[in-house]
Amino acid sequence: MTTLRKLLFWSVAVLFPLPLILTYDFVSREPELLRLYIFLGLTAYSWWLLAILLSVRPRWVGRCVGLPSVYGLHGMLGVLAIVLAYIHRDNSYSGSRLAGTLGDWGFYGALCLLCYSVFFMSGWLVDRVSPLMKLKRVAEIVFRHEVSVWIHRLNLVIVAMIWLHAHLLVRVNQYLEFMVLFDLYTVGVLSIYVWKKWIAPDRYLEGIVVGNESRGGQTRTISVDLGRAVAAVRPGDFFFLRFEGAGAYGREWHPFSATDDNRRTVTFTIRQNGDFTRSLADIEIGTRVRLEGPFGRFESIVQKQDKEAPLVFLGMGAGVAPLLSMTAAHHTSRDIHLLWAVRRPEDAYYRDELEAYRAASCDRLQVTTSVGRFRRDDLDGLISPEAVEKGAFFVVGPNPAVLAHQRLLRRMGVSSRRIHQERLTM
Repeated sequence: MTTLRKLLFWSVAVLFPLPLILTYDFVSREPELLRLYIFLGLTAYSWWLLAILLSVRPRWVGRCVGLPSVYGLHGMLGVLAIVLAYIHRDNSYSGSRLAGTLGDWGFYGALCLLCYSVFFMSGWLVDRVSPLMKLKRVAEIVFRHEVSVWIHRLNLVIVAMIWLHAHLLVRVNQYLEFMVLFDLYTVGVLSIYVWKKWIAPDRYLEGIVVGNESRGGQTRTISVDLGRAVAAVRPGDFFFLRFEGAGAYGREWHPFSATDDNRRTVTFTIRQNGDFTRSLADIEIGTRVRLEGPFGRFESIVQKQDKEAPLVFLGMGAGVAPLLSMTAAHHTSRDIHLLWAVRRPEDAYYRDELEAYRAASCDRLQVTTSVGRFRRDDLDGLISPEAVEKGAFFVVGPNPAVLAHQRLLRRMGVSSRRIHQERLTM
């Protein structure tokens, strides 16, 4: 069922441009080959618009297929749109000099933004190539996350240039029916974007910071009182948070996972390794917080597992947060093995809570903490053959560590379908 949902979700990339293409094909009188190149341009434009729609993070879509799939399609649309735009640009001509110039600017701007986003906002390359990761960390001294978000929003300017480019082309603007649909697509998508980014946040969950404590050397736990129990909050969920009045870094949204199973006071475990997170010690008790979400599919995946199938939770550092909330919810009803890798012994700051869960579990919960990453020999001795054969695995941590442990589990014989992951990234 999950595979079917993802297939249907990805099919939106095919369906979304079709009304524009079919309408133009019905009304136009251009040569067949030229129409083909116009179709490619329309598809590229539609994919840019669809990518903008996905960037608003529709919560129901996130619940259905998971935000990683949403971001994955968002990124692929950006790449494929550039390919189609290049073919369109290289094989078509314009009678308007301004239209041609706007088309060129739009194409090269989109190409530059794609390269920037792949490097700074995606883990496609930097998570797999160590020198690129080191270069990114140096470059982020200037190109912080908040800067990257605003640079990425220049895609709206590019869409505006391509929209005007189409309006200046006689072979396009002479067909009223098509232009009406073209403008409806553009205005509709941009209206949803503006509403979601600047109007809808006033309707998001709101809470008050009631706790801000240091955990270990580089980690903090921040507790937010929502004022009421929120039924939509489930174990393993995460939110995008914005702290009101938190200075320059408070204006953007940042994703954090809930650490417990409390639906009224939500606690977040946050590793302080970025510009924004390093400033979290300054967040005062009583600070207002906006919460977008919740997002996440871990709990729905657990509910679909056989009641007798073991659950294996593998967390690295602060990646234990969503796994801890799932442990809190299921330690008395499911067989769970929680493996937690930390950098230093003092970083195992939830040792007492885990021991309390283990004591109350009637031997259903097993906890293993390791200083340093788990190796193949470690996992061979810790994970039972039954878990390898039919257990559900949940892996959370920094991108490179998650990718490495996924490969390791597959080599041990764990099916890819039973490995579910969440990477600590945007």
